Amino acid sequence: MFQEFIEILILSAIQGVSEFLPVSSSAHLILVSSFYDLKTGSLLIDISLHLGSLFAIIFYFRKDLLDLKNNKKLLQLIIIGSIPIIIVGYLLHSTELIHLLRNVKVIAWTTLFFGFILFFADQQKFDKNISTNLNFKSIIFIGLFQMLALIPGVSRAGITLTAARFLNFNRVDSSKISFLLSIPALAGASFLGLKDVIYHSIEINYLIIVAVILSFLFSYVTVKFFLIYINKFSLSIFVVYRILIALILFLIIYF
Repeated sequence: MFQEFIEILILSAIQGVSEFLPVSSSAHLILVSSFYDLKTGSLLIDISLHLGSLFAIIFYFRKDLLDLKNNKKLLQLIIIGSIPIIIVGYLLHSTELIHLLRNVKVIAWTTLFFGFILFFADQQKFDKNISTNLNFKSIIFIGLFQMLALIPGVSRAGITLTAARFLNFNRVDSSKISFLLSIPALAGASFLGLKDVIYHSIEINYLIIVAVILSFLFSYVTVKFFLIYINKFSLSIFVVYRILIALILFLIIYF
C-alpha cells in the first residue's frame, strides 16, 4: 500500500508539474521508469491524473471562466483554438496511431528541438495582450501549434507558449492563453479515456481518488507559482532544463 502511494505521488508530481510548464511529461515518465519500476500505471490512473489537473486549472481560473459569460468573444476563441487538437487527437486515438509516436528517440529529439524553438520565440518583443490582440487569426495559429503536442516530447504548454510568444503576446498572457486552452484539451483526453474505461469495465479503487487529489494539488501550485515566475523572468531556464533532459535521454538511448 505504501509503495502504491509513493508511485501515485511520483506520477501526480510529473503530471501536475509538467502539464503546465513548458517541459515534456513523456520525457519525465521515461526517466522515472528508467530508474524505478512503476507498477501502478494504468488507464484509469492516467485519467485520474488528467482530471486532477483539469479540476485545478478550472478552480484557479474560476473567476475568469465565470467572466466568460460576459466575454463571449474570448469563450468563442478558446473553443475555436481547441478544435484542431480535439479533432486530430480523436483521430489518432481511435486509429491507435498515437501509439506509434511513443518512441524514446522521438521524445528525446522533440524535447531538444522544441526547447530551442521556445528559446527563439521568447526572444520576441512583447507588446500584445489577450483583451485587445487575441483574435481569430492568432487563436487559429496557436491552436494549430497545439496539435504538435500530440507528439510525445513536444509539451502542450511549451508549444502553445511558443506560438503565443511568436505572435508577440507578453509572457503572462501567453501563459494564460496556454492555460485556458488546456481546459478543453484535458477534458477531451479525459473523455476519450473514460470511454475506454467504460468499455473495458475497469474497477475503481481508492488509488483513483488519491491520484485526483494529488494531481490537483501539484497542478494548482504549479500554475500559481509559474505565473508569479513568468511575470519577472524569461523562459530560458526551461530551455536549459529541456536540453539537459534531452541529453540524459540520449545517454539512456545510445550508451
